[in-house]
Parts: sequence; C-alpha cells; structure tokens
Amino acid sequence: MHTVVVGAAGVTAADVVAVARRGARVELSEEAVRALAAARGVVDALAAKPDPVYGVSTGFGALATRHIGPELRAQLQRNIVRSHAAGMGPRVEREVVRALMFLRLKTLCSGHTGVRPEVAQTMADVLNAGITPVVHEYGSLGCSGDLAPLSHCALTLLGEGDAEGPDGVVRPAGELLAAHGIAPVELREKEGLALLNGTDGMLGMLFMALDDLDNLYKAADVTAALSLEALLGTDRVLAPELHAIRPHPGQAASAANMLAVLAGSGLTGHHQDDAPRVQDAYSVRCAPQVAGAGRDTMAHARLVAERELAAAVDNPVVLPDGAGGGRVESNGNFHGAPVAYVLDFLAIAAADLGSIAERRTDRLLDKNRSHGLPPFLAADAGVDSGLMIAQYTQAALVSEMKRLAVPASADSIPSSAMQEDHVSMGWSAARKLRTAVDNLARIIAVELYAATRAIELREGLEAAPASRAVIAAARKAGVEGPGPDRFLAPDLAAADAFVRGGALVAAVEAVTGPLA
Repeated sequence: MHTVVVGAAGVTAADVVAVARRGARVELSEEAVRALAAARGVVDALAAKPDPVYGVSTGFGALATRHIGPELRAQLQRNIVRSHAAGMGPRVEREVVRALMFLRLKTLCSGHTGVRPEVAQTMADVLNAGITPVVHEYGSLGCSGDLAPLSHCALTLLGEGDAEGPDGVVRPAGELLAAHGIAPVELREKEGLALLNGTDGMLGMLFMALDDLDNLYKAADVTAALSLEALLGTDRVLAPELHAIRPHPGQAASAANMLAVLAGSGLTGHHQDDAPRVQDAYSVRCAPQVAGAGRDTMAHARLVAERELAAAVDNPVVLPDGAGGGRVESNGNFHGAPVAYVLDFLAIAAADLGSIAERRTDRLLDKNRSHGLPPFLAADAGVDSGLMIAQYTQAALVSEMKRLAVPASADSIPSSAMQEDHVSMGWSAARKLRTAVDNLARIIAVELYAATRAIELREGLEAAPASRAVIAAARKAGVEGPGPDRFLAPDLAAADAFVRGGALVAAVEAVTGPLA
C-alpha cells in the first residue's frame, strides 16, 4: 500500500487525495517528530510560568479572560473537545473525514501547534487503522477552523464518541481503539485546542473537488465535441489561431481538446448542406470559452489550495523568537475566507458548465434545431418518447446547480458572544460544492447519452475515430444505443459511472493521447 510520509512541510495535493480516497498509510518523518518536540518544549516552558497564555493557561473564545491553574488544564483541554463535538445532521463521507484528519496531522507536524509527538502519532495510527470518526454535516462556520467536525475527530483520539471501523460498522471509539491496540490520548496544555483550530475540512473537500473537476472538465470537452459532431457543426471555430488572439489558457486548452476529439470526422463541416448556417449556436460555438473560463477558475482555486496546504493554521501558534527559544502568539489565520471564496467560485463555474451542456442536449432533441435528427432521438416518435424525460432530468439538475451556485461565503453569522463576529461559512461552501460536482457528472452523462445516440443515427457519415472509440467503450459499459423506448434510468446510471470513473476520458485518450 502507498505510504505518505509527513514532514514539517512538503505535503502535496496528491498526498491528500491518496490518504482520503485510496487509504494510503501515513508515517511521521524524523524531521516532523523533531519539530513537534521542539514546539512542545516552548509550550511546556510557558505553561510553567505564572503569566496567562491563550490556549495554554486560559479559557477559549469569549471565555479567554479566565486564567486556568495547572490542576485544571488537562480537564480544560478535554472539555473543549467534548463541548465542541456538537455537530448535527447526516454523517459526512469517509473520504472527507480522512482528508480532515490528515490535513490536521500535517499542521501538527509543522512544529507550530505545540502538541506532543505522541498526539500526532496517535492520529496517524487511527488513520492507518481505517478508523473513521463520525462527523456530522452541520457544526462549522468556517472560522476558528472547522470546529465541530475537527472536535468529533479529536474525540475519537480520546477514545470517546462513535467511529466507523474498517468494516464499515459504527462502534464506540474506545472499543475500536482497543481492538487496534491504540491507547487513547491524555491531553495536556494547548493540545485540545490545537486539534480543533484549522480549515482542514473545507480544504480537504476543495482538493477532492479539484480532483473530480479535472476529469469532468475534460469529459465536458469531449461531450461538447460529440454534440458538435452530431449537429453537423463546424470545427473551424476551434482553430488555435482564433483562440490565440484571446489568450485565456483554459479556453485554448478546451478548444484543443475538442479539436483532437473531432480529428478525422466525416460529420463536421456539413453545416451548409441542407439548411445553411453561417454560425453554430452559442452553446456549440462558445463551448471552449465557457469550459475554458471554468478551467482558469480551477487554476486559481488550485493556487489558493496549494497556499493553504503550505500553511500551519492554528491559534495560537508557536513561533521561534530568534534567541533559541520560542513564543506563542494569537492570530486570525483560521479564518476560512480564502478557501471559502474559491469553493463558491468553483460552484458558479460548474453550474455554468452544466447549463451549457444541457442547452446542447436540448438542441439534439429538438427536430427544429437538430438538422435532420428525429424528434427526441426516438425510434418511432409519437409511439416512442425517446430521450424527452432524460432532458427533463438534466434540466432539473441544472436548476439545482444554479441554486448551489449562490455563494455561502457572502453570508456571516456572529457567534461566541460576538467574539467571533465574522465568519467565512467555508465548510458550507465546500458541502454544496460536493453536491454540485456530483450533479455536474450526471449532467455531462446525459449529454454523452444523447450525443452518442445522435451520432449513431447519422447514417452514411462516419464519426471521428475518437468518437467511435467513445461509443464502443460506452456500449461495452452498458450505455445502450438507439432503439425503441426502454427503462432509461439504468442506461443513465451507466453513463454517469462511465463519465465519473474516468472511462470516457480514457477512451478518448487511447486515440488522441493525453487531453489538456
């Protein structure tokens, strides 16, 4: 099994996805252990002094004015975990919880949080054992970090609360730890707070969304090309010189992908045959501009995500003081605004990509605009309804995508007796983006289903080699072709799996080489 080694720095986006989605093992480097021990030394030294230090010898948030004596500090750290584990609603997905824990572990290992090495090692052990804390949908405002979600993870380290074992069964966390030979953590000064105070949930979901969208944007270029082909459109609008004079890199990449798919097509260029068209409709002609803008949005989001991944988000943080020692300083780096904004931006771009794909599907089904295709691509229109309701489903998904595009980060609601009077709502932005990404895959799948059927109905004209490869692979995967009406839901589910799992892009790349 792949192993990710966590140092004081250097964790990558691929590492996050490997741990979250593929169950990669986690190890702490010697560098990380040294950084953990050094920072802990600073906290221990401050804890021994009479002066109050936030998070070490005081309460938290609006209660930070109370000085806590040494005899109550372990209880203080346990209590913050227990009280903050206050999530409600459905459980979030296993991959989200694993990303959340791994990213918090990455920050612990930076040497800026002040936890002992054994705390970080226990978190790694829990990940490696396949133990997944039960984390609920609601509880994070995206400021002071993803507090409730991280608290539920921290609770598992204490042997409290519930968690899911590697067998998928939810059991008391203490039982699961014992079954895997993991001793519960006894928290000391600052350690409870350090386990809770990060943007790890929203960041983990951002990395996984980018991973999904990388596949879906390529898939959307492919289905746009298939639709152009099925509509007997022109590929001249994809010429590199046209896109070079508007130098958005995403636009050029999408146009190049479409052109690669259409190479050798016998269907393109027939736009002047029966009902002459000077230009194709915007949903066809402007496909690279819309998908390309989304690609550039992804590039910006990836830049923000990489910066956040390089950060050590905690409050307070341990800093060197230049004299061989260190200090603990309060800060506002836990505010999720940078991540929240790009999560919302991606939802907007995804909604627009879904919207333009649906417009192409509708065009394929409308006999007045499809340039010779049967109504609704039906075998016997009137007796058969064809793909009429598949487009309804796609339209419903697009409508939902538009609602999900309303930004969460434009909202803020005060908390903690007005101490935390402005929050990012980044966790909420991430949760709705996950739904948007799922819906986008379904929307692209419906376009794929319609476009491949339409191409097969164009008798006497041969599709591009890449298009033929897609059709062959889709049919092998259970995505059926033209014919009389049948139960459509299984076909659409097969198309969704074909798109979502990367088989669509793989079928094209076997002919064209790697897409951009």
